[in-house]
Amino acid sequence: MARVRLSVAERREELLRAAIEQIEARGVAAVRIADVAAALGVSNALVLYHFSTKEKLVAAAFTYAAEGDLAHLRKLLGRRTTALRRLRAAVRWYAPTGQAKGWRLWIEGWAVALREPALREVSGDLDRQWKAAITEVIAEGVSAGEFACADPAGAALRLTALLDGLAVQLTSYPGAVARYRAQEWVDDALARELGLDRKALTERDG
Repeated sequence: MARVRLSVAERREELLRAAIEQIEARGVAAVRIADVAAALGVSNALVLYHFSTKEKLVAAAFTYAAEGDLAHLRKLLGRRTTALRRLRAAVRWYAPTGQAKGWRLWIEGWAVALREPALREVSGDLDRQWKAAITEVIAEGVSAGEFACADPAGAALRLTALLDGLAVQLTSYPGAVARYRAQEWVDDALARELGLDRKALTERDG
């Protein structure tokens, strides 16, 4: 059966999605151009036409994944509802106990970023934009009288650090932390950072 002819943009997106799947399955060090090509039933030459080296393909794949995560975050935080509802939805999605995909990809990316400047830039930019978005919604909640938080930027950093750390534990060491326990810790931290007791947070979010 003949393959459907795709536009350049569509082909690149298809290759990037396949690269992400292969990186998650094999790791950055082990993944090859041939693995991405085989997953789609195309030639190595086609992959190299769009991405001249493995390094460029990997960097583009992480950029694509980061843009997707940020787009979803903005969608959650852009809802027309209270700051608490928006923040709670974003944190629950991003937390390793939520519906966000790709924690294995990002843990792999963090490790490689220690040695690869291009990936360090991508992961660093994602981290900065995530923190800025969370800082903004916390500040909005403070202005609206929903939260009592003297340092929204510090709160965003501490929440992100907790979520990232739990992601490493839950993804790298299955069973090390029960998922329900991790969610309790996230809710406790969220209530503490917002100046709410745990019961009030649940009631206002309900």
